[in-house]
Amino acid sequence: MRILITDGLSKEGQKILKDAGIDFDIQFYELPELIKVIPNYDGILVRSATNVPKEVIDAGKKLKLIARGGAGIDNIDHKYAKSIGIPVLNTPAANSLSVAELVFAHLFALARFIPQANITMREGKWEKKAYAKGVELSDKTIGIVGFGKIGQLVAKIALAIGMKVLAYDVMDVKTDLNVKIVSLDELLKNSDFITMHTPKQPQPLIGAPEIEIMKTGVFIVNCARGGVIDEKALLTGLNSGKIGGAGLDVYSQEPPDNPDLIRHPRVSVTPHTGASTVEAQDRVGVEIAQKIVATLKK
Repeated sequence: MRILITDGLSKEGQKILKDAGIDFDIQFYELPELIKVIPNYDGILVRSATNVPKEVIDAGKKLKLIARGGAGIDNIDHKYAKSIGIPVLNTPAANSLSVAELVFAHLFALARFIPQANITMREGKWEKKAYAKGVELSDKTIGIVGFGKIGQLVAKIALAIGMKVLAYDVMDVKTDLNVKIVSLDELLKNSDFITMHTPKQPQPLIGAPEIEIMKTGVFIVNCARGGVIDEKALLTGLNSGKIGGAGLDVYSQEPPDNPDLIRHPRVSVTPHTGASTVEAQDRVGVEIAQKIVATLKK
C-alpha cells in the first residue's frame, strides 16, 4: 500500500504509517500534476492547501481512501467520493482547541489595539493616548455562529473570563454550558463580539444586511472558512465605524487579494494558522494516521 501526502504529516503520524507497513511519498502537486501522479497511489492525505476534485478522484483508479488532516473537508469532493465507495477520513476535533485559542488571540488584540500599537511602536512612535480606549472582554456578550466542537470550546473560554454567551446553529444544539441558544438575528443584534464557526457556505452568511442590524462598534472574528463573511461588506462596515474591528485568519481567496481589508488599521490578521500549533499538528498527525491504517488494513 502506498499513499501520497501532499501537505505534510507530523513525525508521529509518519511513524504510525511506517510501523503498519504503509509506504508514502510526501510531495505537493498542483492540480494538473496531481491528476497525473494519483493513479500510482492507494490513498491521498491532504490538508487545506490541496484540493481533491472529481477529476483527481476519477484519475485515482487505485484510491481506497481520501484523508484530510483537519476538520473541514470542503476542499474534497467528498459527496462524489462517497457515492463511488471511497471513504473520506478527517480529524474533526484534533485541532479544535488551537482554533478556539486563536479566536481569543484576535479578540484580545482587537480590544486593546495590539496590532496597531505594535506597528507604531516599531516606527518609533509613542501613541499612548491613541490606544487608551481599549475595552475589556469580561461582562461583554459574545455571539458564536456555529456551535459545534470549536464553537463550544470558544464558549467555555468565554465563560471562564466572565463573558455572556449567545449561540446560533442550524442544528438542534443541546448543551450543559451556561449559553443562550438564539436565532441568528437575535445574536447579531445583541452581541458585542461575534465569532464564526460554520462550514464553508455557498453564499456569505454575514453580508451588508446582517452587518446593518449589529451593534455599532461590534468586533467580528473569522477563524472558520473564507467566504462566510462578505469581505466587501466587512470593509464597508470597518470604514463607516459600524464594525469596531475584525480578526481574520481565513479569506475568500488565499493568499488574500484585498489589501485595503488586510491593511485596515482596525483589522488583526493571520495567514490561516488556526490549527498551526505543535500540539494540534501532533494530534492531527496521530489521529489521521491511525484512521488511515485502520481503513487500509480492513
